[in-house]
Amino acid sequence: MIEDTRRAPRRAVPEHVPVTDRMREQVIGRLGNVSESGMLILSDAELVDDALYQLSFPVPDRHGREVAIEVGVHLLWREPAHAPGQYWAGFRFLTLSATHREALRQWISTGQTS
Repeated sequence: MIEDTRRAPRRAVPEHVPVTDRMREQVIGRLGNVSESGMLILSDAELVDDALYQLSFPVPDRHGREVAIEVGVHLLWREPAHAPGQYWAGFRFLTLSATHREALRQWISTGQTS
């Protein structure tokens, strides 16, 4: 059994939450899980190892309104998924505004899995 050494609580995201590359204005995948420090996505886009990206994804605020979380990220790793042409990709957040961090923290706490 592999021990999970990540410290930030995270939320598994079983629903479809699209992740958009803000530079290309193109959806590159969907959230797999997310924490205040990073995220896992399932992507069908060609991602460059060790690259920096500007991404966004919607989450509901405490009133049920959609908030577009904007993050600057660093691609830490990627590996093929079971479906041809799809990849799991792990990102570390480099930039996240205080307002978006609070919205994300609230959303994570309502569906926290670890």
